[in-house]
Amino acid sequence: MAIEDPSAEHGLRLTIKDYPFAADGLLLWDAIKQWVSDYVNHYYPNNGLIEADYELQAWWAEVRTRGHEDKKDESWWPILGTPDDLIQILTTIIWVVSGHHAAVNFGEHIFAGYIPSRSMIARMNMPTEGPLEENLRNFLRRPELVLLQCFPSQIQATKVMAVLYVLSTHSWD
Repeated sequence: MAIEDPSAEHGLRLTIKDYPFAADGLLLWDAIKQWVSDYVNHYYPNNGLIEADYELQAWWAEVRTRGHEDKKDESWWPILGTPDDLIQILTTIIWVVSGHHAAVNFGEHIFAGYIPSRSMIARMNMPTEGPLEENLRNFLRRPELVLLQCFPSQIQATKVMAVLYVLSTHSWD
């Protein structure tokens, strides 16, 4: 978490000062934003060019209305009318698919690869959600047996573990 602070190095003051993900992430964010700014300002030196670029406007409309159809009417979507708007939009997209994606995925296998820690698939509802009182009594009497029935099958668990392993592995090159 961060609070906007124009006097801070990156324009943000971290609420937890010693948080490597945030501190390193801000350095990466700034590098991405600088590169995007140089690129956008080279090709779009004024607002009129952004507004007149029908392909760019069509791309942004498609991102909002087709890529996120369930969120297309939300008021928080940025307007694409200035080079600064485009810089913010592109920086955010590049950050999410690079630094943020890597940070949230690389630790997945350690945390969730052991299925009892974080099962991705449940074969039945937890007993408190079911209509049968007998299920709840069985759960209260021997919770480990009921939990074992909820866990995914071996093949389902193996598939999840394999995907998490791939997501958590750094590229060899």
